Amino acid sequence: MLAMFLVATLLSGCATQTRALLEAPPPDLAQRVELAQTPFFEQADYQCGPASLSMALGAAGIETRPEDLIGRVFVPGRKGSLQIEMIAAARGRGAVAVRIPGRMDALLRELAAGNPVIVLQNLSLPIDPIWHYAVAIGYDLEREELLLRSGPMRRQRLALSTFEHTWARSGHWAFVALAPGALPATATEAELIAALVAFERGAPAGEARRAYAAAAARWPDSRVLAIGLGNAAYAAGDRVAAADAFRAAALRHGDGAAWHNLAVVLRELGRLDEAEQAARQAIDADGPWSAQARTELDRIRAQRSGQPAAPR
Repeated sequence: MLAMFLVATLLSGCATQTRALLEAPPPDLAQRVELAQTPFFEQADYQCGPASLSMALGAAGIETRPEDLIGRVFVPGRKGSLQIEMIAAARGRGAVAVRIPGRMDALLRELAAGNPVIVLQNLSLPIDPIWHYAVAIGYDLEREELLLRSGPMRRQRLALSTFEHTWARSGHWAFVALAPGALPATATEAELIAALVAFERGAPAGEARRAYAAAAARWPDSRVLAIGLGNAAYAAGDRVAAADAFRAAALRHGDGAAWHNLAVVLRELGRLDEAEQAARQAIDADGPWSAQARTELDRIRAQRSGQPAAPR
């Protein structure tokens, strides 16, 4: 009885985020949400990771079954899945996987925005953890409950305070897996940039471009996203759009990398006068791209004179 009493005592302690949320709920947050269309896969033994990820991917329109993911995320020696494999597998399936802030209000805002959230819980004591992935699909502030797709339960109703305790033991670890072009409601600019840089490494160029376009629209002052959008358009073969993106980034930020990239694209488009001006702007920026810009200026002049371009 001692062990059970200890668990009950821990779960009945202060759930500070839940208490603050319920005492003063954000006025723009819906009272209740349920993403009932989220797919459900009952997990096999120790395979809550593949099951949870399949459900989140299905909600994003990426049809996947748990058995398709076992080889990507399940670690037999650990009888479970590691967080890094979960995020990598989501990206490998074509989703933009983004960590969200470890706050109860952020979790609920994602749900209110229509995004199921994969959460990591410890269902036991910190000294003897039972790690478990589940998918949060809704909440009810009046009933003080969170709704989960969890293990064999299609619709688990869990007290918000109890969930907070189990979630806190994972460091409030959670992420969303979204279709390219969809954005998390709460992720920071830095988290989204990190997610997009990782996503574009293996994503088709068109999907990376769509993802960057959505992010750049939310954060129009981001130099990294503006240049990323240009790079994605270039990789997709749309040099005119790439030039437009690089020019916008260069004019807004005075960035040497943007001016250099603009010079390259304009030269490839045969717009040599504009390309030379861009290369000179990159040189004048006198940053780490200055040397590359001087080489690019030589290529532009060689192309104008009909001479072979200098080797890269």
